[in-house]
Amino acid sequence: MDRGLTLSDARARRPDLEIHPADPPADDRALTALADWASRYTPLVAIDRSAHEATRAAPGLVLDITGCAHLFGGEAGLLADLAGRLGRRGLSAAAAIADTPAAARAILLSGHITDSPPVVPPGGNEKAVRRLPAQALEADPATAALLDRLGLKRIGQLAGLPRETLAARFGTDLLTRLDRALGRAGEPLSPLKSPPVFTVERLFAEPIRLIEDVERTIDHLAASLTEPLVRHGQGARQLVLTLFRLDTTALRIATGLSRPSRDAAVMAALLRERLTAFQDGFDSGEGIEQVRLAAEAVDPLGPEQMTGGQMTGAPAAGASPASGLAPDPGGRDDVALAHLADRLTARLGRDRVVRILRRDSHIPERAMATAPALGNRCDPARPNPARPNPARPNPDRPEAAARFRPHPGRAPERPLRLLQTPEPIEAIAAVPDGPPVRFYWRRVQRRIVRAEGPERIAPEWWRMTGPGGDGDALTRDYFRVEDEAGRRYWVYRAGLYGRETAAPRWYLHGLFG
Repeated sequence: MDRGLTLSDARARRPDLEIHPADPPADDRALTALADWASRYTPLVAIDRSAHEATRAAPGLVLDITGCAHLFGGEAGLLADLAGRLGRRGLSAAAAIADTPAAARAILLSGHITDSPPVVPPGGNEKAVRRLPAQALEADPATAALLDRLGLKRIGQLAGLPRETLAARFGTDLLTRLDRALGRAGEPLSPLKSPPVFTVERLFAEPIRLIEDVERTIDHLAASLTEPLVRHGQGARQLVLTLFRLDTTALRIATGLSRPSRDAAVMAALLRERLTAFQDGFDSGEGIEQVRLAAEAVDPLGPEQMTGGQMTGAPAAGASPASGLAPDPGGRDDVALAHLADRLTARLGRDRVVRILRRDSHIPERAMATAPALGNRCDPARPNPARPNPARPNPDRPEAAARFRPHPGRAPERPLRLLQTPEPIEAIAAVPDGPPVRFYWRRVQRRIVRAEGPERIAPEWWRMTGPGGDGDALTRDYFRVEDEAGRRYWVYRAGLYGRETAAPRWYLHGLFG
């Protein structure tokens, strides 16, 4: 049946024709899944939509197999393996190998894939492409019509014309397409995923299906990944385990580490934890034929202190270089805390395990923020240690340190629990600038028997005026109050009476222990 027929014409020719509405989003998802699976041949896989835009042909995949073909017995072996696996899954595909994506695409679009060898030898682009029709260059419709009208039917005819003449008559775009098809110019490739820094993998003679077999493979691959990490002085920060199934799909399992590591046991434990997190949804399909472990992000990691006085080259932080003994307990606590954060993140998810970051703000609810525990070391929310932070107590000022580390028996000046957003309350004060004598919070009256304060916090002047200001431009007077039941609260009055507002409002901001 010819391409481009209307639905009525197609039904007239084939009354039994099955009609299915187009679903471009589903097509994109299927193509992306196929691209993930194709990464078993090379980490550089891109979706090619240029042919789709120029000729309405279906988008395809571009694989940069430089340095990878020998793993499959050469370029012809790789192409045969790719076509065979797709064919066994009922997927028909046309493929070609050439020096540039444009040359391979031109061979496929010309319909001469059966006449030309699917594998163009290195340096043979020009010879293979010259006899192809000029339409294979995917020029815009106006240029393609003009070429046909002038009788320029073959790419070889265009290659024999002076470049100045082609540029003057057809523009530089046609020259660029011609050079790429002939192999004279390269073509940028935008892979779906950045290539990993280090990769190890394992192929199976018979596919595996049990999760226990996958876990044993994880242990083996983690041990294999340690060697290149040690050799290059790197530690893994992001690990990705890819399971390639027989049904041309790939399952990716990613986990991060809060600090760089090349400990095989630690890496394997995190991946097993991540695998267990969705064990109920684990589906090996018809079997897993290949498993790959990649370190997609690494950081420099020097030699580490080992147990039993053994050293990999230099003592760890906190250990005496002369003694070569175990590091200080604080260092071990940091490592244990990092491992705990890694395990919790692997089990619960990246956004459910967070750390507290200081912010440059003296407004209490803005003085800190949360970020994933496995956040980047260059997290922009993390303050610059070279800059003073008003939210951080200065050890040179005893009065500031006492606020955060009170003496034994002295009540803290700041609550242990700070509400995420101050909650409005109805308060009654004996005098306009004094503490409340009672207030209503969540429909319950609290009668105050003791009060301390005020602690005055001025507004942030850069938020007071101008477009985009949040309107929170009132001075706050904070009080520590205690009710009849002994419960202690941190409340504040927003606005100076008679100077900033005629009706100050009260808020509850925190609860003491």
